[in-house]
Amino acid sequence: MASSKSQDLLVSVAESIGSTLGAIAAKADAAQKAIASGTDTAVKEVKRGANKLVRKGKTTAAKAQRSKPARKARSSARSARVTARKVARKAVRKVRGAVRKAKRAPSSGASKSRKTRRGRR
Repeated sequence: MASSKSQDLLVSVAESIGSTLGAIAAKADAAQKAIASGTDTAVKEVKRGANKLVRKGKTTAAKAQRSKPARKARSSARSARVTARKVARKAVRKVRGAVRKAKRAPSSGASKSRKTRRGRR
């Protein structure tokens, strides 16, 4: 009976991890589509989604910690949380870079951008 409980818990955690990673993929796709418009709201949306996913990972890990037979579930939830953070950070970084590129491209010339880069170093 104890193994079926732990089995159910592992399945529950696996489903939660799967849905989390699916949500991350959807957010990254949405962010990529939003780049075309070049708005700052895309960055905020991705960041908000990333925070939401990190919270979900934390609650999953907390639930897994409370039950004794869930050591494997706990470690998988922890690794999923780390993965979610990495993917979310990467998505935010890509969106921000693309937005910056989109803002710079039409107005500044090549020589102008080189000078500003030298000044920043």
